[in-house]
Amino acid sequence: MGWLENVIFKDQEIEGRRLELTDKNSLYYLSVGLVVRNCTIVLKVSAKNLIINQSSFIGCTFEVKQELKNHQSWVNASLKGCRFTGRLSGCTFGYWPDSASGWEHGAIEDCDFSEARLNGCRFMGCDPSTLRLPGWPHFTVLDPVHRAPELLRVPWPGRHGDVTVGVLNKQPPGTAAVTMFAPIIAKEDESTEEEIRAHIERFDFIRF
Repeated sequence: MGWLENVIFKDQEIEGRRLELTDKNSLYYLSVGLVVRNCTIVLKVSAKNLIINQSSFIGCTFEVKQELKNHQSWVNASLKGCRFTGRLSGCTFGYWPDSASGWEHGAIEDCDFSEARLNGCRFMGCDPSTLRLPGWPHFTVLDPVHRAPELLRVPWPGRHGDVTVGVLNKQPPGTAAVTMFAPIIAKEDESTEEEIRAHIERFDFIRF
């Protein structure tokens, strides 16, 4: 593969536009000093083609057209009043000190993920009550670091259920919430969605 073309947005304010970040031969930088307001941002590239650093998004809609996997640089962005659609897995949002250069700018508030499909997505250093997270078959574990002992106390359903608990138990300090997608968890654990729901209903710190 040849060199990727750099497409750089920085040191500017953009309002009321539709931005299509869909060229797989481009490397998109949403970078220092960028403020985006009330825009629709279409994403159809992999995580390695999307670099976010010290930028702000206010009232924007992110349309994720290709599953975005393990994208961590959301933590270098300030997100307020934004909406997400599409599939995201292993992504991290919010305020995560010392995670990477630009972490001081990370924040998330009043964002709507209710129409997105999330799995293994975590929200750092924020108030999850300001977020609209998707309901069942999603479930969200609040404050997983401190709740891990309670999760470990009762075996998770399925042949490999302890793997799921192990993942929740290994979240970094400052993790406010983790959202999981029950159909994927059931397949990995060799259980069923019904077994998972019956299990998590006993915990008042799990939302679904």
